[in-house]
Amino acid sequence: MKLEEILKVLRYEKIIGSTNINVTRLCDNSKKAKKDDLFFCYVGVSCDSHDYVYEAEERGAIAIVCERQISNCRLTQIIVKDGRAAVAKVARAFYGNADEKLKIIAVTGTNGKTTTTYMLNAIYSEANKKTAIIGTLGIRYGEKFISPELTTPDPIFLHKIFADMVNCGVEYVFMEVSAHAIYFNKTDKITFEMAVFTNCTQDHLDFFGSMREYSDCKKSLFSKQKCKKAIINSDDKTGVEIINEYEKAITYGINNPADVFAVNISENVNGTAFLINAFDELYDIKLRFPAIFNVYNAMAAITCARLSGISLAICAQGLYKLKNVSGRLEKVVNYNGADVFVDFAHTPDGLQKSLQTLKKLCKGKLYLVFGCGGNRDKSKRPLMGEVAVKYADFCVVTSDNPRYEDPYDIISNVEEGMKNYGKKYVTVTDRETAIDYALRILNKNDILLVAGKGGENYQEIMGIKHSFNDNTVIKKLIGR
Repeated sequence: MKLEEILKVLRYEKIIGSTNINVTRLCDNSKKAKKDDLFFCYVGVSCDSHDYVYEAEERGAIAIVCERQISNCRLTQIIVKDGRAAVAKVARAFYGNADEKLKIIAVTGTNGKTTTTYMLNAIYSEANKKTAIIGTLGIRYGEKFISPELTTPDPIFLHKIFADMVNCGVEYVFMEVSAHAIYFNKTDKITFEMAVFTNCTQDHLDFFGSMREYSDCKKSLFSKQKCKKAIINSDDKTGVEIINEYEKAITYGINNPADVFAVNISENVNGTAFLINAFDELYDIKLRFPAIFNVYNAMAAITCARLSGISLAICAQGLYKLKNVSGRLEKVVNYNGADVFVDFAHTPDGLQKSLQTLKKLCKGKLYLVFGCGGNRDKSKRPLMGEVAVKYADFCVVTSDNPRYEDPYDIISNVEEGMKNYGKKYVTVTDRETAIDYALRILNKNDILLVAGKGGENYQEIMGIKHSFNDNTVIKKLIGR
């Protein structure tokens, strides 16, 4: 594609060099740059990609989009005010505005994004729609699977994937949109067919600084320019704010008035049943996993489906066929008469809701193995420790993804919230050893929840991602 064609979608301040050149690819990682690439520069959280222009040049890049002039650079330079905004616009145009040929449903919120996208996929697939999922567990469409790197991919990769989805005949895309993705304008210029808001509870305060900044970022997705229809949880405080600000928002909930709501909810360790009222139409729904929060996720998915013209009967069939979502309150095994669950719960609210659910269903003792991630929001660590000892009968505090922090320091932060509740816990730094310890003390009718990592297939320690999956480790230890 000619660079001068690309520039038609871009506001720039200055051009240095020729624009009558062919661009083969787009790139924002200098180590992956190739011949005739257009390389994008912007100031990131931890590094400035302007510092890597010369490496991109050495690898064959033909031009750069940058926020300041680079001296001694032989490449054509397009100087813009905002490099991040530029990459989103250019990527979209470069890949033929493929997003316009897809019906993309965004899901944002602190918790529930992954499960809601998989519920949407189950329903729309049952309705014989060709679907795709983009999110924490990776990208899936047709026979293709791409391993996860980010909840919401960066714009170049995202629009490249959209283009391939169009070529593969995909109609609907169910996409997790994280707060970071909204903040960094990764989905800039995409108009979502619908956008779902699940909830907003404490997370990522290491980045956003306050709950007000965090919730405002989530709310900014819900404008007429960014989504055609807003599907909002009416039982969430931030959700109510969106409802009051977004004209004709469509609502779902249980406690507050809503367009779609659930009654007669019953739970057991193997599933949940409820009667849904969707726009005054009633239907019995059965899920094959427990928890009230999954009723909320199901209501969000059903709301979208009904707005797409899919019947409640198809919704019910699709949801019942969904056996589980990897690492989302997933029942892994029954061992010595005890049920063992794995859950992604990594926030105080998420952990509390999972423990409350299992506590109601537990006929014996409720055990918990959990930790907190390193180099992330430290303020939530004692809060999670407090939640753990309040709702579990006994806890094993261990490592999650310590990253560049000392696991002992992370565990000590967690303990600050546990000390006032008695010695209802032990600390075991090695995660596999901690799971092994918990499995050995289980008795009939007990429940064990292993929380924090969910479906992740790695444990990050000092910049290295080691192979690790809670589900696999549990089965391996039991096999011994």
